[in-house]
Amino acid sequence: MSTRIADIEIPDSSLVKAATDLVGEAAPPLLFDHSRRVFLFGSLAGIRRGLDYDPELLYVGAMFHDLGLTETYRTADQRFEIDGADEARRFLKEHGVPDDSARIVWEAIALHTTPEVPYHMAPEIALVTTGVEADVLGIGLGEIPEEALAEIVAAHPRPDFKRRILAAFTEGNDYRPRTTFGNVNADVLERFAPGFVRPNFVEIIENSAWPE
Repeated sequence: MSTRIADIEIPDSSLVKAATDLVGEAAPPLLFDHSRRVFLFGSLAGIRRGLDYDPELLYVGAMFHDLGLTETYRTADQRFEIDGADEARRFLKEHGVPDDSARIVWEAIALHTTPEVPYHMAPEIALVTTGVEADVLGIGLGEIPEEALAEIVAAHPRPDFKRRILAAFTEGNDYRPRTTFGNVNADVLERFAPGFVRPNFVEIIENSAWPE
């Protein structure tokens, strides 16, 4: 039986159930509820904008987008977004999803912290970013009907979310600070990780191996 929240249907398929189980096992409630809200906010935006998107692909993109912050799936040498994207692609291929569709989900997750670019790509890519920006940054909240917003937050609460998500970003990136160069998580470590020094792009160019 399908679940509806704020008039958005959670796809009732084996793929979606498997994705829910995987993320539910690996992620704490903070990230699980956040990821479900990302799907719901992204879906509402897709309907508002009249976009033709695949709900299953959007769901997997939303649910896996922060998987690289979890102990189970995070690595030591690449951005957490890539960790989640790689696992999503592996998961989708394991479930027989075509390579082109798996690539869309990979890009949606890999780019969800990159401003502007996702909005010029496939609808599922744009809508994962839209959902993330709504839940984390509050962008576009005024476009969501109050009743829908209340229903989503009732289904997937966000107690003390601002502080807790920043703590999750810090924990998920503090041990691999080099991977935050050029992305938003450098801001997080600069604020919350003692001793972190933000790499400077100008200095990297000036100190490169080129003599001039």
